[in-house]
Amino acid sequence: MVGTTDPKQNMVLAALPTSEYRHIASGLELVVLQAGVSLYESGMRMEYVHFPLDCIVSLLYIMKNGASAAIALVGREGIVGVSIFMGGGSTPSRAMVQTPGWSYRLKSSTLSSEFERHGRFQHLLLNYTQALITQMSQTAVCNRHHSLDQQLCRWLLLSLDRLPSNKIEMTQELIANLLGVRREGVTEAAGKLQEQGAIEYRRGHITVLDRGKLEAGVCECYRVVKDEYDRLLPHVSAA
Repeated sequence: MVGTTDPKQNMVLAALPTSEYRHIASGLELVVLQAGVSLYESGMRMEYVHFPLDCIVSLLYIMKNGASAAIALVGREGIVGVSIFMGGGSTPSRAMVQTPGWSYRLKSSTLSSEFERHGRFQHLLLNYTQALITQMSQTAVCNRHHSLDQQLCRWLLLSLDRLPSNKIEMTQELIANLLGVRREGVTEAAGKLQEQGAIEYRRGHITVLDRGKLEAGVCECYRVVKDEYDRLLPHVSAA
């Protein structure tokens, strides 16, 4: 976890003008998020939105038979709960803590009120949502057209961009659930990366040793997503 818990470690909060930040500062509540915890379930109305600091939350689609796949990752670059200000109030996805850490939460009613002020916050949230939609769309394309090796590299790079260090807490079983594949496939793909010296994996802890090797092995989908975040949120880049 990070050494401090300044709300402005979240880059959306950091990008807010001082006047708008003051409107919500008193409502921000620091919470610790444990791996595997669900922040909301499909169809559930959200009481809070979250601004992660050093954790990652996966947005998952859950099938009727229990199978799942991640459709997007949210970390310090963003906010969990975009349906609150987009008018839906709930989504068909689940938000599950992928990598544990600290987050600030804010009552959904407070966020909605601030959004309706039509200030910088609204502009940031709308741009972030467009970038998030790009990530979801590209994930669908990647899952259909690219190899598991490439998908794992994409997932690792997206995770790195949302964390303050090169260490990721994650079991191979959970990675398999997020990618919607068999655990044996993840074991094989992770083994290749370890042999190449790109990562070191030990009992649920992944250390990225050579980011360049991950970038060499990833498909085009990673760059599409990263470029869109950088274009839409130039002051909120997590990389």
